Amino acid sequence: MERDLLLKQIKKNEWDILVIGGGATGLGCAVDAASRGYKTLLLEQVDFSKGTSSRSTKLVHGGVRYLQQGDVSLVFEALKERGLMFKNAPHLVTNQSFVIPNYEWWGGPFYTVGLKVYDLMAGKLGLGPSKHLSRAETLEALPTISAEGLTGGVIYQDGQFDDSRMAISLAMTASDFGATLLNYCKVTNLLKDGELINGVEAVDEETGEKFNIKSKVVINATGVFADEIIHMDEPEKPQMITPSQGIHLILDKSFLPGDFAIMVPHTSDGRVMFAVPWHNHIVVGTTDTLIDNYSLEPVALNSEIDFVLETAGQYLMKKPTREDVLSVFAGLRPLAKPEGEGKATKEISRGHKVLISVSGLITIIGGKWTTYRKMAEDTIEKAIMLAGLPERECVTKHLPIHGFRMDIDPYTDPMSPYGIDKEKVLSIGEEDKAWDGWLSEKLKIRKAQVAWAVRTEWARTVEDFLARRTRALFLDARESVKLAPDVAELMAQELGKDKKWQQQQVEDFKNIAKNYFFEDKNENK
Repeated sequence: MERDLLLKQIKKNEWDILVIGGGATGLGCAVDAASRGYKTLLLEQVDFSKGTSSRSTKLVHGGVRYLQQGDVSLVFEALKERGLMFKNAPHLVTNQSFVIPNYEWWGGPFYTVGLKVYDLMAGKLGLGPSKHLSRAETLEALPTISAEGLTGGVIYQDGQFDDSRMAISLAMTASDFGATLLNYCKVTNLLKDGELINGVEAVDEETGEKFNIKSKVVINATGVFADEIIHMDEPEKPQMITPSQGIHLILDKSFLPGDFAIMVPHTSDGRVMFAVPWHNHIVVGTTDTLIDNYSLEPVALNSEIDFVLETAGQYLMKKPTREDVLSVFAGLRPLAKPEGEGKATKEISRGHKVLISVSGLITIIGGKWTTYRKMAEDTIEKAIMLAGLPERECVTKHLPIHGFRMDIDPYTDPMSPYGIDKEKVLSIGEEDKAWDGWLSEKLKIRKAQVAWAVRTEWARTVEDFLARRTRALFLDARESVKLAPDVAELMAQELGKDKKWQQQQVEDFKNIAKNYFFEDKNENK
């Protein structure tokens, strides 16, 4: 990834389609546009999937609760897209069995019927039938669940994935089709020819250099930051985004030792709670809290942490406490602002909207990870029309995602997200002893992965590697802090950086990581 060469290419070319934002939606747009043969550029102000797209519940799902809310069209769309993600990225997306434990006599029949409808809606892209479980079967599937008052359960199938690894695989897919992508390049203004947008002003965040880029059409896919780009175009425009915060806690696998996940369909405040096996840990969440201010590093509120711990404690025999939390992370959902006032965030549709301004700015808002491909298709269709580009069919329904590989087991192989690139990554350690061996045996991260991330995956900082190229920060925040000096030293070798850069990187990472764990009072003594 020769950054200087990429910048030269970006400045000298005129682009068919320019995408602002390197999350799920923006990367999906880049894949769609590039695979149709359009000259495509994507700019991301920080790192790919730095925001919402790396902070999900790690589910590829139709949304059982959206069915409960009556949002049938969204469930249909999401179930179809779930099936396509399975087919197109088997190295990243896996089947996950979920159990809904029932503690009320009516729960079994109610959820069994509802999930049969869910199965029928999935059609040929279904992952397996749901079925009722007896009390004994439920306890066998979930041996650490609270047995008091348990009447039985319902089992159903949904999908699971690693969100930021999916994001970087989408970036590589777009690049494979000739798209140019650059992180740490922020759009600071929109360029216009008269009243119509014909490009952007951008700044290279690493050097501070500003430059103009020409494009036939500009797509705003910046999630919770969409209003900032809209206001560059129309300063008086009302806010389009309602940010909602969701948090997740990471616990040791002992809290849920089997292969099954738990889905609680109705918590004390009417939300949904999941406890899901992920990378040999357990992800527990989420919350749905209206947030006035958004940031690149949202922080979990104490009330949210207490809610998740309390709810998880109602269902698990071993009640988790703050001391058990290995990492806590918060993410912001970029929900499309509802028409009426007073709607709770959990009631706002997760559907997406494609908006076109008078000056030609295309903005995609709302949506969810599972429907990223359909969101991109809808957006690029509008872009083709607006820019007068030659019409070409969308090919992403059956497009293998970079790394596509069937003979790899994401359940047992920590290298599975690399797919067909696995052997190339491992060969780095075999060819050069400096890159051989474990960086963290505890988290199954190899030194060779650092070199691969810098050379092929646009990794520029220690945080890029520990938070998103691997998931160390999200799985065990304390362990990730221990790894930071070694990662900085290894990255410096690849990037040609000095000791001062290494020290600054470690310091920057520690400042970010401190919000991912609860500080022990004895740690600083």
